[in-house]
Amino acid sequence: MSDDAGGIGGLFDRRTVVQTVLGFAVAGLVLSVLVDFVGTRNVLDRLATAELRWLAMGCLSTLLCLTFWGKAWQIVLDVAGVRESFRRLVVTYYAATFANYVTPLGQAGGEPFIAYVLSRDTDASYEDALASVVTADLLNLFPFVTFSGVGFAALLYQSSLPAVLEPLAVALFAIALGVPVLAAVGWRYRLSLGRVGARVVVPIVRLLPRLTVDGLQSRLAELDEAFQRIATDRRALVRALGYSYVGWIFFALPLYFVGMAVGDAAIPLLLVFFIVPASTLGGLAPSPGGSGAVEAFLVVLIVALTPIASDGATAISILYRVASYVFALLVGGAAAVFVLRRS
Repeated sequence: MSDDAGGIGGLFDRRTVVQTVLGFAVAGLVLSVLVDFVGTRNVLDRLATAELRWLAMGCLSTLLCLTFWGKAWQIVLDVAGVRESFRRLVVTYYAATFANYVTPLGQAGGEPFIAYVLSRDTDASYEDALASVVTADLLNLFPFVTFSGVGFAALLYQSSLPAVLEPLAVALFAIALGVPVLAAVGWRYRLSLGRVGARVVVPIVRLLPRLTVDGLQSRLAELDEAFQRIATDRRALVRALGYSYVGWIFFALPLYFVGMAVGDAAIPLLLVFFIVPASTLGGLAPSPGGSGAVEAFLVVLIVALTPIASDGATAISILYRVASYVFALLVGGAAAVFVLRRS
């Protein structure tokens, strides 16, 4: 166990804080423009009359989602030889989620940072932590493919996919199909890709005083060994995949619950399983958690795919982000403080 604050402590340096504050400020500006465009009074009326019990159900669903994904994480770590109690590890997972959600572009590739948090707060080496985090993320792609595919197929069957959403549906289908294929190809040719990557990185490493070529090659070899250890226990990976699927269900359900909270704006579950994966593409925006972009994606998707008016769709998108993002930040922030104290 490290005696310092580790990766989470580094989250609070001045530069990162400034970037995060600016990211939230831009996201707030985008959201305010969206609300003003739709009609501020109408949106506020919708929010004021929302049923809080359904919003609470959405928050509970988010907590269950993170917990199940944390369990999948534990299984993968256990295969890698890292033994940690679930009670301890799930708090670390909440804290890592906070770090990922609050960092600009974290959703586009926060695995190295999360692995650093994990290695600091457990007995895992950085290589084992990174291998487990990447593996868990890849397992989460399977539910993404399944749910988005089921929702997409339902829309095609009902002939209710508007032409304006066809490019988005094609992009979602390409990501759902392409990422697993790229992952499989990357695993099959990982040694060759590693050698190519090493040739690119070696000239840079030689310019850095604290890194050596031998050290880099040793780290890459250890990382490959960690991936191979994880890949050997397929039964454990199937168990972890099951938890990933359950977690994804709870990840999507808050949208259904907040639709119920708005009153006359219930969204069919099949649509929920298409809209939520599609809206995650907004997470690629350079703002914390894709703030601003995700809300805009949700409004466009809900208005295009349901009879819900734009003010109701905007209220739903805001409440969904409260239940799925703001609530996760609060839980993760409390966990991050706890992890810092115990470190």
